[in-house]
Amino acid sequence: MDRSELERGQPVIGTDWEEAFELYLNVIACGNEALQVRATIKLASLAKTAPEDILARCIPVLVELLGRPLSDSNLSIQEAVAFCLKCIASQGEGKLAVIIGHSGAIAYLLNLLPHSDGRLRTTLLKCLRNIVTFGAANRIVVAKDGGLEVILNMLNSSPEGMRQYLLEILSALALLREVRRVITSLGSLPFLVESAGSGSMISRTRAAQAIGLLGLVKRARRILVDSGAIPVLIKLLQDGDVSTKLVAGNALGVISSHTEYIRPVAQAGAIPLFLELIHGPEPMGKEIAEDVFCILAVAEENAITITKHLVRVLSGDNDEAKASAADILWDLSGNKLSYVIRHSGAIPVLVGLLSDASVDVREKASGVVSQLSYNEADRAALADAGVIPLLLDMLQDESEEARDNAAEAIVSFSEDPLLHDRISMAFSTPAFRSMQRRLVQIHASNADPFRSSGQTRIEGLI
Repeated sequence: MDRSELERGQPVIGTDWEEAFELYLNVIACGNEALQVRATIKLASLAKTAPEDILARCIPVLVELLGRPLSDSNLSIQEAVAFCLKCIASQGEGKLAVIIGHSGAIAYLLNLLPHSDGRLRTTLLKCLRNIVTFGAANRIVVAKDGGLEVILNMLNSSPEGMRQYLLEILSALALLREVRRVITSLGSLPFLVESAGSGSMISRTRAAQAIGLLGLVKRARRILVDSGAIPVLIKLLQDGDVSTKLVAGNALGVISSHTEYIRPVAQAGAIPLFLELIHGPEPMGKEIAEDVFCILAVAEENAITITKHLVRVLSGDNDEAKASAADILWDLSGNKLSYVIRHSGAIPVLVGLLSDASVDVREKASGVVSQLSYNEADRAALADAGVIPLLLDMLQDESEEARDNAAEAIVSFSEDPLLHDRISMAFSTPAFRSMQRRLVQIHASNADPFRSSGQTRIEGLI
């Protein structure tokens, strides 16, 4: 490759990268700005193919050009350099972006931004966006160098065409705790909600993650909700990829953990979307959905809707989804909502699952049955559904948890005068006697035998 090829930006075949690097240095040293611009744009076009070590060695040269005193004659070279750094920052799996961040480039970019406009400003913002997107460590540098204030000031006055880049930068910075504190104190949380509602899915996901973290703070949570966070997160839960759905679902769960927002979250259409997470392949999605359903079910109308959906899941053929659905009902049955379960038609389905081939399904279903057995009306419904012989058989189950759950239910039945005689054959079994002793000890210590859901579920989301 000769100098004219580098200057003209012609394709390079069989490139000698050391020679190319020396030629680039020579062009920069010549002092001809037009040639410097042309060579720098060519370098940007080669960023995807050039070796990382060559690109890393180019960074100090580029930063020196970026730091030239601002004048009309220098605008074009600074625009070319910002474009080139933007391209380099996206290479090297973040390593090159971090090198750029530690080179002093961020301070120069932030200094140029308020004094730029048009195409130069757009290029500077794209460069800064890539630097903080691909290099997480750079977010701290930007924040410490006053970058947050620059971005917020520009958001307050920026033209529409540049707004998206500013929002994407903000979403990256908002993953820092100190940045979240500042944007809360400055009343800038609506910008974060706006960021979660537009732009690239990666940026929107970052903003949703920050919203979830801020949702733990009462003051911030109200501002976020008033700024439209609920419908924005619902949209992400609906349209996002798997990772985005998990982040948005978790953020919605955190917001809904405050009783004031339980109904608005459900009314926005959250329940069917969380049901999709139950059916999905991600274990984390199932956990999040379980947590959120238990929180939303605090409102009785939500509990009725959720339970009806769960009964349909229990009647399906997805074992993992059935186990999750039973686990949610287990929590709800211990949260003074057993009457909702009884009237939903769930009891016959749960009884049928005690013979399911899946160990996990049997364990969870037997857990719900054991919890329901503490209530007289539920015991009667269980008995009418034919649960007693199945519980007796389950005392020999391969799963210790299933055996324990069955024994706990049988103890409850044994204390019911109307049902005592129907389970008398279980009194001599070791599992029954062991569970009876354990429950006596629990009652003696005034411990609550019911499974608790509320606070535990909220802590799970956090």
